[in-house]
Amino acid sequence: MTIRLIRGDITVQESEAIVNAANSSLMGGGGVDGAIHRKGGKAILDACIKIRNKQGKCRTGEAVITTAGLLPAKYVIHTVGPVWNKGKSNEETLLSDCYRNSLRLADEYQLTSIAFPNISTGIYRFPKDLAADIAIRTVRKYKDEHPDSSIREISFICFDSENYDLYESILESTQE
Repeated sequence: MTIRLIRGDITVQESEAIVNAANSSLMGGGGVDGAIHRKGGKAILDACIKIRNKQGKCRTGEAVITTAGLLPAKYVIHTVGPVWNKGKSNEETLLSDCYRNSLRLADEYQLTSIAFPNISTGIYRFPKDLAADIAIRTVRKYKDEHPDSSIREISFICFDSENYDLYESILESTQE
């Protein structure tokens, strides 16, 4: 399993799955969620509506999968990150759950590549350095615990240089 770091736009990634930092309604929103819904087209929203009709909202830390619509990826895995509450509401565990449950879903669909945005670090105000550490730690732990995983490539897609520099620093200082 290879871990890659890319500075760019997740909506143009050619991974089999890209992960959407969704809100619990799954109906689109701002940031990466809005960009994925806008660029992916109506098929993503239609699939999210079906999920909502079947199970209701998506809870924090959970993940669901839909078509990627017009995006170059095959699938979008929607996960709901935690809103930062100064660490008083189990946010670290919930953020780790977002990554782990997205990886599990990718494995369930036998996908070989997945691309993650910086979950919860925008409007949800999760501290970027802590979020980057949790993301990298969770992905590496999943990789170690699932040697037979179908996933061969995990990418962290950082839209801004601040997140990119944080991920790069952590990846370099914790190389296996």
